[in-house]
Amino acid sequence: MRPSPPRRRPHGSRLPAVAVLLAVTAGCADVEGLQDAGDLGTVHSPQSLWRDIRPEPPAPGQSPGTAAVVPGLPKVTTGSMRGVNAVDVVRADVTAATAQDGGTGRLVDPRAVQRVALCTEAPDGGPDCPVRPPVLHDMTGNGKEELITALDIDGRLSELRVYTVGADGDITRILSRRGVLEGVEVAAEHLAVREPTSNPDYISVSDYVWDPDAGIMNLSQLTLDECAGLTDTPLGEDRSRCAR
Repeated sequence: MRPSPPRRRPHGSRLPAVAVLLAVTAGCADVEGLQDAGDLGTVHSPQSLWRDIRPEPPAPGQSPGTAAVVPGLPKVTTGSMRGVNAVDVVRADVTAATAQDGGTGRLVDPRAVQRVALCTEAPDGGPDCPVRPPVLHDMTGNGKEELITALDIDGRLSELRVYTVGADGDITRILSRRGVLEGVEVAAEHLAVREPTSNPDYISVSDYVWDPDAGIMNLSQLTLDECAGLTDTPLGEDRSRCAR
């Protein structure tokens, strides 16, 4: 008898991004109880590589996962990012981050300053401005809108940013993420970032939520989505697919 083909998960299902295969008991249960399934082979524990080598901790202020007040911007009295020019915010943030990391790329891509220099003083930055149109959404649950935008670096790589207004009126960056933005989705107070993986059948999904204790958008879940076939759905609509 020809064996049945393997079953595939339906599109949209998610798998754990990191899985560790563990041994299962060498028996099968049926209505009569446990039955011996025979020798299932030798089980090996995970092998730890480079056990004695550890990376150095980041210097103070050198981690993109921390909140940072964007210097050089006027205070916001409304508590909301509505009405704030996104290009001005990104320009000030990129300039400050580049000076802080010394061009190492730890906080922002070294090419970001040259890219944002393409933006003019027009409200939208002009036709050559690589700052994406701003999206306003309450990510912190306080009823005030945060600013979500991104700076496109080279046609593939982008710098994703989320900004909020602090209690003192300062504009603060609460999420900094560099990556290949295959898709960015917002629902309720969740921000999901979809990125391609080395396996063309799957795409990674990073889910960020507001962490009031840390004062940032923190990673809450990392999963894999199965890719659907490529479609002709226009950009800006739900194109649940993977990039080539």
